[in-house]
Amino acid sequence: MEADTRELKQTFHIETPGAASRLSAVIIGIALLVAVMLPVFAGRDLIQNLIFLFYMMALAQCWNLLAGYAGLISVGQQAFVGLGGYLLFALTLPGGINPLLAIPVVGAVSAALALPTALIVFRLRGAYFAIGSWVVAEVYRLVFAQFRMLGGGTGTSLDPQVTSSVPGIEWVKGMLNVRTPAARDIISYWLVLALTVGTLALVYFMLRSRRGLALGAIRDNETAAAGLGVDIYRIKLGVYVAVAAMTGMIGAMIYLQKARISPDAAFSVLDWTAYVIFITVIGGIGTIEGPIVGAVIFYLMQRYLADFGAWYLIVLGALGIFVMLFAPKGLWGFVAERYHLTLFPTRRKLVVSAGEGDR
Repeated sequence: MEADTRELKQTFHIETPGAASRLSAVIIGIALLVAVMLPVFAGRDLIQNLIFLFYMMALAQCWNLLAGYAGLISVGQQAFVGLGGYLLFALTLPGGINPLLAIPVVGAVSAALALPTALIVFRLRGAYFAIGSWVVAEVYRLVFAQFRMLGGGTGTSLDPQVTSSVPGIEWVKGMLNVRTPAARDIISYWLVLALTVGTLALVYFMLRSRRGLALGAIRDNETAAAGLGVDIYRIKLGVYVAVAAMTGMIGAMIYLQKARISPDAAFSVLDWTAYVIFITVIGGIGTIEGPIVGAVIFYLMQRYLADFGAWYLIVLGALGIFVMLFAPKGLWGFVAERYHLTLFPTRRKLVVSAGEGDR
């Protein structure tokens, strides 16, 4: 009898995003185009509401990258929001720098200050890291409350000449036939939209890179990741500094639009960390889509329930508890798992195929 010399051969290939992901890219592109053109036909109230939605979405993406992937559960991100706002005021009031030029400078300074901050808080783990990050934010608040030229403990306002010096205001006034305050809001809207899209793009491409693979390994099992050669400290430090830079620039944009700052408002743990954590958790931590969904839900609840006083906070808390009990991966995580949806594919799948071949 002739021996069977055939054996099974395994072939490998990397699965790329399919038609659904390409369709979602088209939909996202159309939505972005509509968002850019929105000031042409939208009222000022809607523009101001969307500014709030976009910067909360961007802050949630930053916190999600920090906590959902790097495992750094921070309750002190208000430190960099307030730092960004105060640096903008310092650069534009005493410094005389144009606000648009000041924003990237704010990002660079925030990143530089994040390095010594990390040397302190990275010595802590778990709940101690969370408390340590909050203490650092309080230190920042107390320090900036001492600067009299920035208003001290009561805060200060931007001079109208500063807010009106943003390039493009005169062009918007002539093009859309609006007054200076409305034109300033439209410019702020476009800037916040660009910063939010930039934050999303940075997070997306970071997670698609080799650093993103390391972050995914850290998120799934930090001990196993270290055993595979991932430099845990270096990866976390890089994420912490990048998030500080992005959060600082977002804070600068927030207070450029508000045109007034005070230590208690700029370093508010409720406004800039607690709400951001809520957005990320109900949307779905550890996903790019989750903070987007959570920000939209939070915006709608605040817009339509805030007038009910204490009931608004009760409903907010009840929703958070409900999601944690019945959809622990968040609302987007629940939908994505049930219907196999991915709008921002950040992973490649290794597919193994078995076939027959000759020995």
